[in-house]
Amino acid sequence: MHTCMKNKLISIDFLKTPIDDSDTVEGLKAFFQKVLPLISHREQHFDNVWKKGNEEEIFAELVFCLFTPQSKAVSCWIAVNALADKNMILNSNKEDMAKTINGTRFKNNKAKYVVEARNFFTLNGKIKIKEKLASFNDIYKLRKWLTINVKGIAYKEAGHFLRNIGIGKNFAILDRHILRNLKVYGVIEEFPKNLNVKTYLKIEKKMQDFAKETGIPMSHLDMLFWCKSTGKIFK
Repeated sequence: MHTCMKNKLISIDFLKTPIDDSDTVEGLKAFFQKVLPLISHREQHFDNVWKKGNEEEIFAELVFCLFTPQSKAVSCWIAVNALADKNMILNSNKEDMAKTINGTRFKNNKAKYVVEARNFFTLNGKIKIKEKLASFNDIYKLRKWLTINVKGIAYKEAGHFLRNIGIGKNFAILDRHILRNLKVYGVIEEFPKNLNVKTYLKIEKKMQDFAKETGIPMSHLDMLFWCKSTGKIFK
């Protein structure tokens, strides 16, 4: 078994009770208490990726986040595992990779991004992504550095990646589920027409303030909103 498979296809935690559709902050807090065990369990998984994961496992999480734009998260993780099953994450060209990730949109571009990222993080023939990430002592500078140096990664994907490896707990991952809930609870007035860096960081700050006001940690609030919209907790 090759190393990446220790984290193969993590489970999707489904709610055993109906989704709470309350649009009040008090209702959200009550719903949070119901699903807190599931959220805590998933957060522990993320923490263990960083604490116990090797270089290939960390890189696999980056591959997942490179796949996610305009694609379903579950399909993207299945694609990552399909590559891992064939030992292709660290050992394939972009053409063969593209043929294997049919569940992701824009698969040719995304395969290209993976190969470019793999080359970028390779030193003396070995992937060194965990070592590079650990060299940063400022998580915000690290996120910005990723957006500059890894093609296919913007602020949402960079924050998603760092959250999924347990070192980006205070970032917002502003997908449609999160933005819709932020609007429902009055954190933002409307969906942003253009989610550029300035707008992204402005909304992130508002979400961080809301997290403090409600007493729900940012790393939990993201999963709470996603769970409230979909009825499940995944990545």
